[in-house]
Amino acid sequence: MQLHVLNSGSKGNCYLLTSLTGEVLIIECGVRFDTIKKALNFNITDVSGCIFTHEHKDHSKGLRELLMAGIDCYTSKGTIDMCGIKHHRLHEVQKQKEFIVGSFKVIAFHVIHDCAEPLGFLINHKECGNVLFITDSAYINYKFPNLNNIIIEANYSLRKLEDKIYNGNTLEFLGVRIINNHMSLETCLDVLRNNDLKMVNNILLIHLSYSNSDEVLFKQEVSDLTGKIVNIANKGLVINFDKEPF
Repeated sequence: MQLHVLNSGSKGNCYLLTSLTGEVLIIECGVRFDTIKKALNFNITDVSGCIFTHEHKDHSKGLRELLMAGIDCYTSKGTIDMCGIKHHRLHEVQKQKEFIVGSFKVIAFHVIHDCAEPLGFLINHKECGNVLFITDSAYINYKFPNLNNIIIEANYSLRKLEDKIYNGNTLEFLGVRIINNHMSLETCLDVLRNNDLKMVNNILLIHLSYSNSDEVLFKQEVSDLTGKIVNIANKGLVINFDKEPF
């Protein structure tokens, strides 16, 4: 399995999981459809579908064009209602109930964000095992067994953000909104600490803030805690995302 980061952050989010047979699962569609087609070498026939977490445009910008291209898309009822799109390829999923997208098995779960009905995903495929996907969530109340790969938000450093608020470099209400809706490095570390990581191969840190994060520091702290391979989801990154380490 291969993971391709098309973009990650407030300007757009989209990730491709591609199996050895060429089957593709799109995670988030917060970039232009032209960008997705280019990454797929303009061949969308092997795309099984797209799962996306919520209606904010940096996660759903390309939705309408994906649907018009014949790609099945999956999200919550609340998100569908807020997107205001009715289409036979736009599918409502139920939290804690498995649904199938091609060869991928997916379970959606509730996350904490300022939108209608945001989701996180637990994705399973024989090549990548169990992949945890969490973005745009202040915290997570769940523990996840038997994880093999993790894609998780580390949006900001709480210490850095609090210093900026104290020094007047960030308005307090904006800082509070970030804290209430996005996962800090500190919370990300707690999530990792509270889950069994013995079978985890990769940890990908996503949706880093442009002004309140530090790639080098974040990668080092997560690596020091977990002892795992850690990457930052920079645009264009392509990495192996397999069930086994080698």
